[in-house]
Amino acid sequence: MASVKLRTRVLAVSAALLLPGTALSACAGTADNSTAADSGGAVTLSLVAYSTPQAAYEALIAAYNKTDAGKNIKFTQSYGASGDQSRAVANGLKADIVAFSLEPDITRLVTAKLVDASWNSDQYKGMVTDSVAVIGTRKGNPKNLKTWDDLTKPGVQVLTPNPFTSGGAKWNILAAYGAKTNKGKEPAAGATYLDALFKNVPVQDNSGRASLQTFTSGKGDAFISYENEALFAQKNGQAVDYTVPDDTILIENPIAVTTNSAHPAEAKAFVEWLHSKDAQKIWADNFYRPVVKDAGGNFPTPSGLFTIGDLGGWSKVNKELFDPGQSVMASIEQKLGISTSAAPSPAASKS
Repeated sequence: MASVKLRTRVLAVSAALLLPGTALSACAGTADNSTAADSGGAVTLSLVAYSTPQAAYEALIAAYNKTDAGKNIKFTQSYGASGDQSRAVANGLKADIVAFSLEPDITRLVTAKLVDASWNSDQYKGMVTDSVAVIGTRKGNPKNLKTWDDLTKPGVQVLTPNPFTSGGAKWNILAAYGAKTNKGKEPAAGATYLDALFKNVPVQDNSGRASLQTFTSGKGDAFISYENEALFAQKNGQAVDYTVPDDTILIENPIAVTTNSAHPAEAKAFVEWLHSKDAQKIWADNFYRPVVKDAGGNFPTPSGLFTIGDLGGWSKVNKELFDPGQSVMASIEQKLGISTSAAPSPAASKS
């Protein structure tokens, strides 16, 4: 991979992003969860997704509705923290299509027999978009925060969500952990680093989008997030900077059709269309890295980019880092007095 220097860009976010309780972390579309075609012959599909790609999905659905396959398809949309959304579907929330931040949130539904075990057997391994983890700061980066070590300096406040609700939080942690452990080869060093990092985290929201909103409202000196979230901020008006670390993780976002969908053919057709070049260009326009080659976007490859596979895979890292009873992050959160249950308060703060 070509070496890429640390980069800083001036970004911005709109006032709408700052409003508490906006639709960015809520449900969109109608409440119609009908499993039958309506009187006009239209089919309604329910999309349950993690919080950050809402704007992208709204653009994608609008484009799909202009195609022959999509002209009679309606959608209900629900957005929230990836882990919370996955658990909600497991507990009965209707979904025809599930789109989450990370693979284990799909695996939960495979175990519940709500997603077929072959969901990731296609050429994209079940993924619909990619991204990388970045370090965001205030405009001008007044504290000169560009590296993972910078985030553990005394007096620096860093925002990242709660890893026991947010898929984005897990990616953030794995990016820093992988960088500080030589891709998992020095786990003790990683645990020491994460302990120091989270002493500098004053609040842990339940999703990546909520964490960005907290930062843009004035809290913190830095935030860790998806590259696409930082670029989303740029598009929408709030001035912040961000840096892509040389050593960071490739974020891979999965999608699947549920086994109990009333309209599996239509749901599958939409998921397949999301992998078309036209759709992947819309993803790129919304700052996600396409999984389809030459679909658009101009994204650099960090020189030390690594994957979840380099860290041993999800089963290994979930057990060692994210098990709510006994793991590196459970120990850190317990010392901070923060819940490791599946449903902490929307913004968990250190006592």
